[in-house]
Amino acid sequence: MMEPHGDDGPASVMVTEGPPAPGTVDARLLQLLVRTGRCDSRTLDRARRAAADMGGRVDIALLRLGLISERGLAEAYAELLGIPVVGPDRFPAEPILADRLQPRFLRDVHALPIARTEHTLVVALTDPLDHFAAAAITAATGLAVTTAIAIPVEIEAAFERLYPPSDAAEGEEKSDTPFEEDTERLRDMASEAPVIRLVNQIIFRAVENRASDIHIEPFEDRLRIRYRYDGILHEVESPPVSLTAAVISRIKIMARLDIAERRLPQDGRIRLPIRGHEVDFRVSTIPSLHGETVVLRVLDRSAVTFDYAALGIAPAVVACLTRTLTLPNGMVLVTGPTGSGKTTTLYSGLLTLNTVDRNVVTVEDPIEFQLPGISQIQVKPQIGLNFATLLRAILRQDPDVVMVGEIRDVETAQIAVQAALTGHLVLSTLHTNSAAAAIVRLRDMGVEDYLLTAVLRGVMAQRLVRRLCGACRQPRPASSELIARFGLAERSGGQAVTLFQSVGCPCCRHTGYAGRLAITEFLMPDEAVTHLVFTGGDHAAIERAAIAGGMVPMFEAGLNAALAGQTTIEEVTRSIRAEQP
Repeated sequence: MMEPHGDDGPASVMVTEGPPAPGTVDARLLQLLVRTGRCDSRTLDRARRAAADMGGRVDIALLRLGLISERGLAEAYAELLGIPVVGPDRFPAEPILADRLQPRFLRDVHALPIARTEHTLVVALTDPLDHFAAAAITAATGLAVTTAIAIPVEIEAAFERLYPPSDAAEGEEKSDTPFEEDTERLRDMASEAPVIRLVNQIIFRAVENRASDIHIEPFEDRLRIRYRYDGILHEVESPPVSLTAAVISRIKIMARLDIAERRLPQDGRIRLPIRGHEVDFRVSTIPSLHGETVVLRVLDRSAVTFDYAALGIAPAVVACLTRTLTLPNGMVLVTGPTGSGKTTTLYSGLLTLNTVDRNVVTVEDPIEFQLPGISQIQVKPQIGLNFATLLRAILRQDPDVVMVGEIRDVETAQIAVQAALTGHLVLSTLHTNSAAAAIVRLRDMGVEDYLLTAVLRGVMAQRLVRRLCGACRQPRPASSELIARFGLAERSGGQAVTLFQSVGCPCCRHTGYAGRLAITEFLMPDEAVTHLVFTGGDHAAIERAAIAGGMVPMFEAGLNAALAGQTTIEEVTRSIRAEQP
């Protein structure tokens, strides 16, 4: 009788006669990695040289150099050897054959028994080429061993759950809290191979799945790992809580932060080669009750397309934005809350302006991505290098186009307006909820109304909503309540109103959404808007005049996107937070 371990029985685990000899697998595995796009020939050459220097296997060198993720390598093994990759849902609820297999041995060989029959034991291995582990388990149990592949970080978490430390060890560990460990001990722990593998796995998984942020949060009884996909946080399997201090220290070492300083927030940056290209990570640490909370912003240039169509910006808005960016001077603003894609929109515009006959300069905090051919300058407030100081200096550098990352204060606003008045095209961002509100915000900062009317060329407000997965979205008739609430009948021209709903499939990680698109409104001051600005009109009056002049409000643009099957009504109301018009 097979011990229970989940809904699927081990009969679904393929039995093999044993993996081929390492020498024969090596060449076939590397060919498979190249053929499936997991790495390229240049990456392989680098790993071969490293393996020769270390006297090890090329696949191990790929992992240690960060050139492939553990999951990517495991999937390649599985395809090559015809054995499955198993995850936590296949792991047992209780240890199997605990009387014959010692936890220390299983940890050493990274093997976890996951199911058994009368004559067979199914074992998950992190290294399917490890003949010793399978042979030793057969000798210890007297059972024939069939193998599956598991990800190291998931096996480590299973060990922590199935084979908890003894009471004495627990007591010892509790006295050795992150705030009491000395620096050298932390550095040693962070340099151990399991910790390096674990941190690499956390980071590589984020890049592979196109997460925008990684959240690492220590609690009393666990270390929580969350990824932000398309603006929403998703929790994943927690690593062993005993590795909390080591994981955080490892990341701080990679970001060149002070691992001895755990009382103050710190900021740093990591650059790693992943799948043949460089990926940057912006690292922020802050002290919390049970240790330091770490957040990594993933800045993967290959995952970002600086193209208006790819961003989902409506063609009419693209036309307005393009028209304003071709003007020789003035101010163009992009506004919205944090994380609404303002910088990406501005970068897209800058790249269209970046020609050999223009001097394009940016002042940013921080610099998100490096743009070829554009002079980008990082603000450094700690030495007095703020937006206003840099903007003054840049104006002496004969710029044609200046991007100011954000107008945060009165001084920066006034200098930016003066720059726009003196023949420069100035692009910047503000934190307001609508395009009309940006005009009022500048007025509140002390910019005179007559100056605003003289320099303002256009204001774009935007939000990001999740894009429905094209592989699994399903149409459904709109309910009468939704039709009445949002006036959908008028928008559909009297036709039956069909909306699309999220379903979920492997293509979208079963969320129903894949990527995000920008919902925007663009205000180009016409005569009516200019008159209201000049006479001190309020936000509501300016917005009404802009709509009368042809501006499509952001919420209406969101409803149009939902009717077009790009997103859902729920996403529009969640992200834009507007009531029906």
